[in-house]
Amino acid sequence: MTRSLRQIAPAFARIGLLSFGGPAAQISLMHRELVETRRWLDEESFLRALSLCMLLPGPEAMQLATYAGWRLRGVSGGLLAGLLFVLPGALVIAALVALYAAFGTLPLVQSAFLGVKAAVIAIVLHALRNLAPKALTGAAAWIVAGLAFVAIFALDLPFPLIVATAAAWGFATTQAGATPPVAMPAATGRPIVTAAIWLTLWLAPLAALSLSGQRLLAEIGWFFAWLAVVTFGGAYAVLAYMTQTVVQQYQWISTAQMIDALGLAETTPGPLILVTQFVAMLTGQIQGGAGLALAAGAVALWATFVPCFLWIFLAAPHLDGLARRPRLSGALKAITAAVVGVILNLSLWFALNVLFHRVGEVEIGPARLPWPDPCALDPRALALAVLAAVLLLVARRGLAQTLALCAAAGAASHFI
Repeated sequence: MTRSLRQIAPAFARIGLLSFGGPAAQISLMHRELVETRRWLDEESFLRALSLCMLLPGPEAMQLATYAGWRLRGVSGGLLAGLLFVLPGALVIAALVALYAAFGTLPLVQSAFLGVKAAVIAIVLHALRNLAPKALTGAAAWIVAGLAFVAIFALDLPFPLIVATAAAWGFATTQAGATPPVAMPAATGRPIVTAAIWLTLWLAPLAALSLSGQRLLAEIGWFFAWLAVVTFGGAYAVLAYMTQTVVQQYQWISTAQMIDALGLAETTPGPLILVTQFVAMLTGQIQGGAGLALAAGAVALWATFVPCFLWIFLAAPHLDGLARRPRLSGALKAITAAVVGVILNLSLWFALNVLFHRVGEVEIGPARLPWPDPCALDPRALALAVLAAVLLLVARRGLAQTLALCAAAGAASHFI
């Protein structure tokens, strides 16, 4: 069903402005708008597209919006839908970085941040609780999740290696089946041209930054471009890897600032992977002021989201064929199981760093485990985390309401 850009724009602008609450809420919003209300997509097409987007690296909700726009108006519709899904959150992130740089060290603001960060502990646990029953459907999936957790939590192995190993195992252990080959539509005969165009658009500016001597911007661009390739399982899955790199390897920001970045990214519409923009802009602000911050944010957005268009425009015409390949499905299931273990690692890491002022390490054989100082427990953070858990998991308040109430409670705790 073809629609004009004038019809598409208001629908996806609405989706972009209201897309709070992470991918599950965003996908639900798109389903309501595109399938139930406007009837632009049928149920089968929507679910098949969602399966494709879960197979691809990157934010699945943004890619689903791009696919829907492509179905409705081709490449121009996909571009418009994807941009409208991302831009509102990107503008909010830019404003938050400016406010954070100007006022982030004020005690009252820090107390409000503490409420937001405490809420994020409950939000990540909520995401883990929702994902685990769907991903861990057998003993093999539980083993993969457990091994992934040990690999990243205790052995500090890199996230891309964990994802690649899980995918290879899932692919190798899944029966190919007797599915008949699917003929591709005639319009899909130019995948090489599509790949060449979008790879050039994506990587040529980053190569130009490297050649121009813009060392910081080039490092930001190439790192987030690599992150875009390994972002299976959503933003939560790669946050620990991102933290390892930007805090420990590059030392662009501190662990506390990384935690603030995640907390504030949760308050914006759009994909959570916009935390990459926050990290890049804060790095630029620290190292060169507002001008470098804006440039760094633009580079991070380019490196993170241009490949989303590449994956969709390359894979979308082949959706029927991809959906019938059992081994790809097996690889996805193994990756999803590994992501459960990785998100559990993120939950523990985030909780320890929010609830305790000091977190050291203890070595047990080849493993190096984080070890908090019991005397450094922050009772305010603990109380706010309990409040967030009650609001989100027991009272079933929405994400936006939970964040707002916890921020207000954190600010109020400053006066106690």
